[in-house]
Formats: sequence, structure tokens, C-alpha cells
Amino acid sequence: MEAGPADEFVAVVGTCDTKFEALQYVKDLIVAAGVRAKLIDVSPGGSNAQADVSSDQLKAEYTGVQERLSSTPDRGTAIALMSEVFSDWAQRHGGLISGMIGLGGSGNTALITPGMGMLRVGVPKIMVSTVASGDVAAYVGPNDIAMLYSVVDIAGLNSISRMVLGNAAHMVAGAAARAVPAVDQLERPAIGLSMFGVTTPCVDRVVSKLSDRFECLVFHATGTGGQTMEKLADEGHLVGMIDATTTEIADLLAGGVMSAGEDRLGAPIRTSLPYVGSCGALDMVNFGGMETVPQKYRDRQLLVHNPQVTLMRTTADENHRLGLWIAAKLNQMDGEVRFLIPEKGVSIIDVDGGPFYDEKADSALFSTLEATVNTTAKRQLIRVPHAINDAEFAHALVDSFLEIVRI
Repeated sequence: MEAGPADEFVAVVGTCDTKFEALQYVKDLIVAAGVRAKLIDVSPGGSNAQADVSSDQLKAEYTGVQERLSSTPDRGTAIALMSEVFSDWAQRHGGLISGMIGLGGSGNTALITPGMGMLRVGVPKIMVSTVASGDVAAYVGPNDIAMLYSVVDIAGLNSISRMVLGNAAHMVAGAAARAVPAVDQLERPAIGLSMFGVTTPCVDRVVSKLSDRFECLVFHATGTGGQTMEKLADEGHLVGMIDATTTEIADLLAGGVMSAGEDRLGAPIRTSLPYVGSCGALDMVNFGGMETVPQKYRDRQLLVHNPQVTLMRTTADENHRLGLWIAAKLNQMDGEVRFLIPEKGVSIIDVDGGPFYDEKADSALFSTLEATVNTTAKRQLIRVPHAINDAEFAHALVDSFLEIVRI
């Protein structure tokens, strides 16, 4: 008997006009393992009637899509449009999908992975791709997508592809058929916290004070970390956020490599979750090795954190812009908001005597926030006369959170 509820299935996804043999092979192996599977054809062009969900069926749900695909000679545009169609389908059917596996090269990977990202964290997701051995950040994003290198191109079946695709099929079948053992979390509600190396002492103290009451999920503020924390908030996994480390916004505005994008702080706006934030590591912008620092920044205050990471101190002007950007987001939040200002420094290296200590730059950030945030009974800006990694500041974060979380 096949495993799982009668209406659940593993989605096997790809372009049947070019990869049908490989896709059918994967589906057959999943079914042979006792797991239901459906073949989803996402071909922008032709449609395969042997698929369980044909490309024509997907397109028919959207007025004008077929005509737009037929009229565009540009493959990139067609892939992007089909990706939107598939992502919407995956989101609407996510409750029935027990796992998803996709096959393809760069085009199919770009088409399929956004749809994978519509599924909740914990739903097995495997992308077998010719580009999986390179930089896959753009495909994975904040999602638990497993990228598996195909070794050979996915063009028919051969002795190598049968092994690679067979292993992938059995991986997703096994994950879909066997639930992860439950762990006793003492029914603690989960909260999201953002941390960077230079704010670790602060967040460690917060976690130690709250872990008996909350499951503390700490996210490394590397761009993807902030996106992931907010994705979990949007999905309802969190009851609140202690966003002590908003450094990704500095990378967004100054062109660093750890930006979380324009939607940073979007989740507390959409969800109205209790939100406690701060200015953690807004003294820095992140680049790779020194040779990767843009030429326009070469005369700035730079600090080699390690051979792969170079930090650039933000200026008073940049901090003014950061304050405006953050204030605009805070002003859109309808839930309980507390944003704490660490007057004595925003990171472990932005303290008196530290390499990034710059009272003028910090003051520009703090004063802009004070002048721009529309404070109300629910939205408060709180100055704390301590550095972010001082024990007193961690206590202030905890007190502010407990005041508003009401659990």
C-alpha cells in the first residue's frame, strides 16, 4: 500500500518537452518505493499529455499566458513567465505536496526553485541540476532546498544519470514517506532572533534568558539568514521577533554582499507580530576579500575580518539613510514595536577604543530614527545608555519583548 494520506503526492517537476524520459524514470522509482507521485510539466512551449498535470493545464488557469508565451521569442522571458505560473500552482497545492523534486539545467532550475520556495519549511525539496556544483544562493534563497549535481546533463538516460536520478528519487521518496521524529519542545512557542559575530554576546544573553519559555531560533544575518527568519514569520512559525542585528540593511543600501533585499522588515509589517529591533552591526558593510571591495570604496575605513571578509565602516551620511529606511519600515508596522538604540555602540568593534568607533556616525543614525519614527503607544523608540553587547542592553531587549509578546 502506498504511504501517506490518499490525496498527498510527491511532485516531479520539469519540462517534459525535453526531459520526459528522465522525469518519468524518477516518478516510476518514487511510485515503486510506495509513495504517490505526480509528474508536473512546466514546459513553456509544448505540452505533454502523459504528464499528470500538463503544461497546458497550468497555463489554462491564467488568462493570456498561453498567448504571451506563444508570442515571445525570448527564452528567458518565457521561463520567467512559466515560473510565475508554476509558483502560484505550488502555493495553491502546497497542502497536498508531500515532497518535490525537479530536474534540469540553469533554465529549469531558475523556473522550478521559486515554486519549491512556496512550500513550507520541512517539506522535502530536491533540485537535481547541472549548476548545483556552483554558487546556488540565487536558487536556494531562504528555503530548505537540497541541490544535487547531476554530473552529466539531463538529456535522456545513461549509466551515470540513472544512478544520480535514482538516488535523488529514493531520497525524496524516503523523506516523504517517513516523518521526522517529534522532539519534545515542552510546547514552547518559537521566536526569531538575528545575530552576527559582532553581536553574539548580546544575542547569547537574550537566548539564555528566554530559552526556558521560548524556542529561540537564531539566524545569522548574512542576507539569507534575515530572509529565512522573515519567511518563517510569514508562515506562522514564530510568535515574535527580536531583531537585534539589522546589518543586512547596511549591505542593501551600500552594495554589500550580505543584503537580505528590499523586503527586510516586511514580515512584521504583514503579520503584525510583536517586534523588538535594534541597530546591531549597522556600523559595517560586508564585502569578500580585499580585492572584491569596489574601487569607489578603496579609500574608506576598511577592516580585514578574515581573508574572505572585509568590513567597511558606514559613514554619517550612510547612517542617516539607514535611519530613514528603517523608520519608514517601522512606521508601517501595526503590531507592537519596540526599537532599542544602543547609545554606546552598535557592535563589538563600535565601542570606545574599538576600530569602528565613530560617535558622529552613530549619532546620525540615532537622531534620524528619533526624528523620523512615528512613535505611538504601540510603536516606541527606546534609548539605552549601553553598548549592544553590554549585559544591560540584552536585559532591555528581553524586558521589551516580554512586555509586548503576551504569552
